Amino acid sequence: MTTPPPTRSVKFSDDERGGWSSDRPRREGAPRPVDVSVRGRVLSPTDRLRYSPGSLVMIVSPAKAERDRFTRRTLIEDQAAVLSLDKVRALLRGRVPDEQAEERAAQLLDAAATKRFEAGESVVIAADGLGPNERDHWVRLAHRFRRPRHLILIEVGRDQVADDDRAPLNELRKALDGGELGEAGFHTALRLSGPTVAELKRIVFRQAPRDE
Repeated sequence: MTTPPPTRSVKFSDDERGGWSSDRPRREGAPRPVDVSVRGRVLSPTDRLRYSPGSLVMIVSPAKAERDRFTRRTLIEDQAAVLSLDKVRALLRGRVPDEQAEERAAQLLDAAATKRFEAGESVVIAADGLGPNERDHWVRLAHRFRRPRHLILIEVGRDQVADDDRAPLNELRKALDGGELGEAGFHTALRLSGPTVAELKRIVFRQAPRDE
């Protein structure tokens, strides 16, 4: 009987030992994004909403006119908190070259929101569109300052929804109704349509009163 050859010992470095682990630095590519997911809640329509001071609230709608009508009402007690790309675009019109306007508007909007978060003030973003990337951008900025994040979807009639907006709107509705927006970083989400839009009379940023 022949004697089997001795087994050769191979020494692995710490980086090579075992499988890939999430706590081990990645060798290639960008770092893994910060997990902003939370346990989200779907709110029921009401006549008054109370959010913690310093919160982020995103107002999303497929119709900008309806979005602006909603934010312009005496609904939001702190109108200085309401920010939008459209407002910044209007301020920049004629002041910067057209090819630089969008980038500059985004920078100024970020700076304004950051300044308010740093001061512990609330931020209401009138969303420019329906895509998830815009929502993710603002969620991550608010998360950086450990601010609560909330979303309100303002529905409109089918004839007011552009064809290109139907798919992202349906995806947002599905995620909201299914209670899945917590995975995207929103602590609460609310869907308003028809009479429930008018029934909401006030949005305040105050701590809940303590029970006596």
